[in-house]
Amino acid sequence: MDLRLEQLKNREAWNKAVLSLPEPRLLQSWEWGAFKGRHGWQPTRYLWTDSSTRAGPAPAPRAAASILARRAGPLPLRVMYVPKGPILDVLNEPLLDHILDELARIARRRRALFIKIDPDVEPGTPQGDRVLDALRRRGWQRSAEEIQYRNTILLDLTPSEDELLMNMKSKWRYNVRLAQRKGVTIRQGTKDDLGLLYAMVEETAERAGFVIRPEPYYHDAWGSFMGRDLAVPFIAEFEGQPIAMVIIYSFGQRAIYMVGASLDLHRDTMPNNLLQWEAITWAKDHGCTVYDMWGAPDQLDESDPMWGVYRFKKGFGGRFVETIGAWDYPVSPAGYRLYVALKPRILAAMRWLHWHTPTEHH
Repeated sequence: MDLRLEQLKNREAWNKAVLSLPEPRLLQSWEWGAFKGRHGWQPTRYLWTDSSTRAGPAPAPRAAASILARRAGPLPLRVMYVPKGPILDVLNEPLLDHILDELARIARRRRALFIKIDPDVEPGTPQGDRVLDALRRRGWQRSAEEIQYRNTILLDLTPSEDELLMNMKSKWRYNVRLAQRKGVTIRQGTKDDLGLLYAMVEETAERAGFVIRPEPYYHDAWGSFMGRDLAVPFIAEFEGQPIAMVIIYSFGQRAIYMVGASLDLHRDTMPNNLLQWEAITWAKDHGCTVYDMWGAPDQLDESDPMWGVYRFKKGFGGRFVETIGAWDYPVSPAGYRLYVALKPRILAAMRWLHWHTPTEHH
C-alpha cells in the first residue's frame, strides 16, 4: 500500500488525526499517552498517511496507533500495548493487514516480547469478524490478560431527552425523579474538588474491599484531563453535603462514565440515578452521540462479581456490548509462553520491589 509512516510529537496534530479516523477512542488520545507516560509507560505515536492522495495541505490520515511500552517487571524484557486501538477503517482489508504487519514489525524492531491490542470491535459484526480473521491469519493469540474491561454498555444519545428517559427501566426513571423531589442537587466539579473526589473513591474502596492507587495518581488521572476539557466531575449534594460523584470523560462523540463513588450517607435519596441522568443529558448537550458505561461482566451470569454493577448500568436503557478482547502478537513465541507461565511470579516480585523500595509521590 502507498502509505507513509511517521511518529507524531505534537498534541494538536495527533488528536486531529485520530479524530479524523473512524471510531476514535480516548485511550488513543495524546492526553492518555501523556498520562500513562508519567506512570511508568513510554508512549510513541505512529500515524500512517496516504501518500497518494491529499486532504488539504497534508496527506490524509489512514491509521493511528499510540503504543505504550514498559519493562516487564524486574526482567530485561519490554512489553507493548495499543489501548483500544489501533484506529483505522477495519473493513478495509488491505489496510488492516498492513497495519497489523506494521505493529508486529515495530515490536520486533524495538525488541519487545510481545505487543498487545484490544480494538473496540464486536464479534459477529462485519468489523469484528474482519479483525478476528486478520489476527488469526497473522499469528496473533487471544490474550490471557485483559487490561481494559472487555465488555461494556452503550447508550445511544441520538433520541430526545424524553425518549431517553422513557427508555429507562421504570424504577430507574422513578429514582431520578425521587432524587429531584428529595432535594438532591448536582453541580459540576473543578480541580478544587480533587481531594473530595479522592476521599469518595477511598471510602467506596474501603466499603467494597478493593485496592486503589495513591492519591496523586488520581489527581493526575482526573485533573490533567479536566485541564484539557476532556473530563468533567459531577457531584451530588444533599442539604449542602457532597454524597456521591461521577467523572465523565469525552473524546470525539463518545462520553465515558469511567469513575463513580459515593459516601455511605443518604443513599435513600438515590443520588446515583440522578448523577447518571445529569451526565447523560450533559453529554447529549455537548454533541456526544454515545454514552459508554465503561465496564460490564465477561459473562451475563448472576454469579459474576460485576452483576450488580451491570444491573444498575443496564437500567438506563443501554445495550450490552461484547468486544473481541485483547490479542497479543508474540515476537518470541517461546519467550511469550514462558512469560505467561511466570507472570504470577513476576507480579509478586514487582509487589516485593514496591514494598521494599522507598517511593516519593509528587
